[in-house]
Amino acid sequence: MSNKQGLSAMQRIEALLDDASFVEVGAYVTARSTDFNLGESDTLKDGVVTGYGTVDGRLVYCYSQDATVLGGAIGEMHAKKIAKVYDMAMKVGAPVVGFIDCAGLRLQEATDALNAFGEVYLKQTLASGVVPQITGIFGMCGGGTALVPTLTDITFMTAEGSKLFVNSPNALEGNYKEKLDTASAAYLAENTSLVDAVFEDDAELIAGVKKALALLPSNMSDDSYSEAADDLNRIIPNLETLADDAKGIIAQIADAGSFMELKGSYAKDMVIGLLKLGGQTVGVVANQAADGGKLITTAGAYIAADFVRFCDAFGIPVLSIVNSTGFAKTVSNERTIADAAAKLTYAFANATVPKVTLIAGEAFGTAYTIMNSKSIGADMVYAWPQAKVGTMDPEMAVKIMYDKEISEAADKKAEIAKYKSSYVALQSDALAAAKRGYVDDIIEPDATRKRLVAAFDMLYTKNEERPYKKHGAV
Repeated sequence: MSNKQGLSAMQRIEALLDDASFVEVGAYVTARSTDFNLGESDTLKDGVVTGYGTVDGRLVYCYSQDATVLGGAIGEMHAKKIAKVYDMAMKVGAPVVGFIDCAGLRLQEATDALNAFGEVYLKQTLASGVVPQITGIFGMCGGGTALVPTLTDITFMTAEGSKLFVNSPNALEGNYKEKLDTASAAYLAENTSLVDAVFEDDAELIAGVKKALALLPSNMSDDSYSEAADDLNRIIPNLETLADDAKGIIAQIADAGSFMELKGSYAKDMVIGLLKLGGQTVGVVANQAADGGKLITTAGAYIAADFVRFCDAFGIPVLSIVNSTGFAKTVSNERTIADAAAKLTYAFANATVPKVTLIAGEAFGTAYTIMNSKSIGADMVYAWPQAKVGTMDPEMAVKIMYDKEISEAADKKAEIAKYKSSYVALQSDALAAAKRGYVDDIIEPDATRKRLVAAFDMLYTKNEERPYKKHGAV
């Protein structure tokens, strides 16, 4: 059941929307089934409030499940109300926000309820890439209902009371809830890519939804540009000291207070999120060297690839911040990293939105190539003066190339240092890459914000055609 300390279904909608803007749709709909004495039950609104209103003056469609009516379980008419919201949203090009508090499939309606799930899935699939979809989970979201938030673009949960699962913790072999609560928000945020953020209570979650809506366009043809609320030419002293802390860099260069990180508790090596940059919404994908040791993991590559595809679908420009030397070296990672890296490569190469890359630290080998390098389609690539760009760590490269000379030298350290300095100057620093056209400009760290703002402003009207095809297969 719902978290008793939380808001009601209607209160959640009222908290989301501007005052007096909500227009309810399907207020008088009730369940049609009379099997198992369901006809004798009071199914007010059939367990879901649906309609539309405005958030900061922008049209938004929404639904909010009511756990006091048959546990909020999804039945035939319940699903039709949600489907109606999706149909209307796609017609006019407005986001859909769904608040989940659901006991799952309505068993009394049997195959009618099963078909109802499919109808909701279909509408979500059709809406994907057309209008943004955001889900907030306040109570139970189990079984087939677990696919509903997973089919949306952004999913939030409350820390207490919300549960997301296909099989409950007690149904898992060798497990029980007290041992490991696999349905809890904390577990899911840290161990899966299903949850974008966890909030303390209903009010904070709804505030998070509002912030996400403010950063997103209303639809695939809309833009998310607004008047800049920060100095476009703001200088940021000592930004180079944050080279290993991508989150710190992003917070500094973003319009004040605009950065919203997604999946922040999962895949510590990769940072993804939305921010305003000179009033324009930008998606950011960055290597978090401070937490990931400059090594990309399977999890990091997968969430980055999914996020780049999302940004491309809605015309959101992408900024990449690079500081990576390779891939995580574990047996479990080795089983999946090639697939994950390929998907990230495809996502960047296939995206036609403006793409800008900043090399803040080291950018070595394939790990750099797949992080939106010039070779796979970056429109602009900038590097800080201390950045390193090459095939691998310079000292390791020197040891391989000059193995014979080093082994014969009396002072091996001095011999390595001699070759290393030459190698860096010729092949492994930002200037060497810029001379070959792989870096467009070497910029001072304190000017990073204004250079990025200028680059995305220049690329605002970018239009890139690709070979005709139904869709890619990667």
